[in-house]
Amino acid sequence: MEEALTLLSFGENGWGDTIAKGVLITVSLSLATLPFGLIIGFLIALAKNSSEPSLKLAANIYTTIFRGLPELLTLFLVFFGVQIGLQQLLKLMGFDIYIEVNSFVAGMIALSLVFSSFASEAFLSAFRGIPQGQYEGGYALGLSRFQTMALIILPQLIRLALPALGNLWLILLKDTALVSTIGLSDLLRETSIAARVTKEPFLFFGLACLIYLVLAMISSTAFTRIERWSKRGEVQR
Repeated sequence: MEEALTLLSFGENGWGDTIAKGVLITVSLSLATLPFGLIIGFLIALAKNSSEPSLKLAANIYTTIFRGLPELLTLFLVFFGVQIGLQQLLKLMGFDIYIEVNSFVAGMIALSLVFSSFASEAFLSAFRGIPQGQYEGGYALGLSRFQTMALIILPQLIRLALPALGNLWLILLKDTALVSTIGLSDLLRETSIAARVTKEPFLFFGLACLIYLVLAMISSTAFTRIERWSKRGEVQR
């Protein structure tokens, strides 16, 4: 027991510092990915809900690709593909420069693409749950399309899509473990290194499980409170 506490302690003899940094990277990557995934997902849902056939087709192709590809493959395509693409572009311009894409940025882009493809379906279902009369009521009040969307539709949209988005957030939190494959020092990578060096895999991987469960519990509690807050104006039956 004392040996385990020593290994998990902070300082020269323990791995607490590096594991804490890994937790910070995991949480930071998730929080950095979330707004981009939500914005792109919302725009994709708007395109799917549009009457323009070309927009619908482009949005359907986007979601088919990134919902169909494994998350790890998407991550590799972004991390290695962007590097190769930029280098080839610079060669065409006469520059022979080696470019290495930041693993945090690559992870954020890849996870945003995957998250947005699923979030778009959550937003689309929410759009279909809002009666057409809500739009007509906004126009009857003299509101523009943008004002109707921002003031009437969007608040209802968030409330309807929130349960699905909460589930997607938990999936995103777990998917951040994939970035350890491209060298980012997240929670899983740091605990893996500690397990190999100390020959204590059960201790450190068990700690990783516990930390992920704690993060999931905190997230679930936060989303429950947000959902309760979003329904504060509903009539109690």
